[in-house]
Amino acid sequence: MKKSDPLLGKKLSRRDMLRLTGVGGLGLLLGGGGIGGIMATRGAAAQVPAAEVKEDTIPFYGSHQAGILTPSQNFLYFASFDLTTTKLADVKKLLELWTTAAAALTSGSLIGNINDNPHLPPSDTGEAAGLTPARCTLTFGVGPSFFDGRFGLASKRPAKLADLPAFKGDDLEPKWSGGDLCVQACADDLQVAFHAIRNLARIARGTAVLRWTQEGFQRTGGADPMGTTPRNLLGFKDGTGNPDVTNAAEMQKIVWNSSGDGPAWMNGGTYMAVRRVRLRIEIWDRSTLNDQESTFGRYRHSGAPIGAKDEFDDLNLKATDHSGKPIVPPDSHSALAHGDGTVKMLRRSYSYSSGMDLTTGQLDAGLLFISFQRDLVKQFVSIQERLSKNDRLNEYMVHTGSAVFACFPGIREGGTIGESLLG
Repeated sequence: MKKSDPLLGKKLSRRDMLRLTGVGGLGLLLGGGGIGGIMATRGAAAQVPAAEVKEDTIPFYGSHQAGILTPSQNFLYFASFDLTTTKLADVKKLLELWTTAAAALTSGSLIGNINDNPHLPPSDTGEAAGLTPARCTLTFGVGPSFFDGRFGLASKRPAKLADLPAFKGDDLEPKWSGGDLCVQACADDLQVAFHAIRNLARIARGTAVLRWTQEGFQRTGGADPMGTTPRNLLGFKDGTGNPDVTNAAEMQKIVWNSSGDGPAWMNGGTYMAVRRVRLRIEIWDRSTLNDQESTFGRYRHSGAPIGAKDEFDDLNLKATDHSGKPIVPPDSHSALAHGDGTVKMLRRSYSYSSGMDLTTGQLDAGLLFISFQRDLVKQFVSIQERLSKNDRLNEYMVHTGSAVFACFPGIREGGTIGESLLG
């Protein structure tokens, strides 16, 4: 809202309300994007001790978006949006509103300054009032469909940003795939993450609608104070082979785009691959431990490669037993994902459970696989093609959803989400 708006900060009269209603303003108010709709105020969140808020806060502004190299929080709420407008100005306005809201949400503030007016809908839904930010991060990106010509941006689509090819064994469903925009909300409290997506969706009304969402979880810090590698729903450690996020040179090589990689607006950004993977848990649970460990190429208890002792020991794919047979099965998940070790990506996945499949009576549970990489084709696609053809794990899983997004560079303080692309 511009400071020159004559209604900014003014108590709305009945005449003002009727005038706003006549031009659709009431809808904006209900969506949190109207008068004073997203001006940040501390509100009830100020009741939380300042020391706790600071300790639990991850900065929203920076050279790169948070939620990528950030150590994984306990919970995820992922949302994909479709734009309902064909006006670029509407998209710019939405991202401006989302920027202000995101800065408030990640700092533990209520959204808006009309949360105490009994005659208006609150500009914040309120379920996170009084809670700390819980290390909430919000990561924003755009999908290939964003550049389909509706907004005159086709020439700015990175060549690397395209829908993924069909992989062997995929059983993709439109309800879990695609999207013009994405928001990855992560936090150490699921209510905080849900609150963020709920309010961003409210603000988007009239400009964008939710296409699909997925909640995710891993073991909490309280349950695992040592911070060991999380286990997936098959009981194995997931993410052991991730690169070191504290190594800036390694992250520049694997994750971040730089000049020469593509359009300048992606400098400091990265590409996200999202795959909804349903696990055939009931079949897995009837498999022997030996079969399970051969499938992953690792010991279940320690996470170490077969033949090794420690979780982080090198994966020796040349080692053989007395008969000359490879100790780590060549078609195991670890062996195929590793390849020759030269192609890496940063994984940031979460388990999910969406209740029971009423058709089969089995659990609809699995993994929301998320990875970040500098080049989707050279990194994610090349690895996934190997896995889809030969991975032993394919017997126990099916990919039901798929999406890719270009995640913007970081947002500078005073700037807006996507300004490097939209100006």
